[in-house]
Amino acid sequence: MRIRKPDWLKVKIPNGAESNAVNEILNRLSLNTVCKEANCPNIMECFSKKTATFMILGSQCTRNCKFCNVTKGKPELVDEEEPINVANAVNELGLKYVVITSVTRDDLKDGGAGHFVRVIESIKDMNNDTIVEVLIPDFKGDEMALQKVVKAKPEVINHNVETIPRLYSTVRPMAIYERSLKLLENVKKMDKDILTKSGIMLGLGEKEEEVIELMKDLLKVDCDMLTIGQYLAPSKNHHPVIEYIHPDQFKRYEEIGMELGFKFVASSPLVRSSYHAAEVTNAILK
Repeated sequence: MRIRKPDWLKVKIPNGAESNAVNEILNRLSLNTVCKEANCPNIMECFSKKTATFMILGSQCTRNCKFCNVTKGKPELVDEEEPINVANAVNELGLKYVVITSVTRDDLKDGGAGHFVRVIESIKDMNNDTIVEVLIPDFKGDEMALQKVVKAKPEVINHNVETIPRLYSTVRPMAIYERSLKLLENVKKMDKDILTKSGIMLGLGEKEEEVIELMKDLLKVDCDMLTIGQYLAPSKNHHPVIEYIHPDQFKRYEEIGMELGFKFVASSPLVRSSYHAAEVTNAILK
């Protein structure tokens, strides 16, 4: 039986004029956003503010995570024009903070790391004062691939652990919790000045003590920022929502995370990895 969505998860839809302008630019430059592909609940708010998280390397993912709405299928050819097209979109939208993510591309030798680099460099060449955050896959633990991205010097490298380790076998069967932690640890070893960030979803069946242990694990690898949001099942074919977590509990996790030592914790039902990312990062960089 499906659990009824509580009132605090109902989103008001703002005026669509600005979102239409964003859509026009994305369509013209043949760009994908995770906002659309992952069915994000904040899409209208972000588009109305002329912000978007660009999703590079196509729209077909090689992983089979049970929570994600991104399509799983045969990977597309890498679009060599994508880096300059993303940079042009950033320029046209006047973005001072941009988030770049991708589908997981286990079919590529470096997992797409080189393409991430070309996107970062194209943005910086055209928009030198734009802050760049990348939300990257695990590259199957390939440290040389990670090193490529680190050397491109994005201000923030984000990699989501998504859920507690006990649930990986059912929620993220092709991912490894320890490998994700190692990636975050290696970023800091390679360049201590890059901010690291991770995110988790609640409502998948985790317990409070498991969430707190996950926080401690992230802090052991010097993770700077944490985002915590409510899991929303994209369809009946995805992992079901086990529980809708009350906003008070999200606030409690935020307080616990800050007390434990994170530089910033964003925790509420509608928080996603890149939601209000500019405000979060700028608060730390000031």
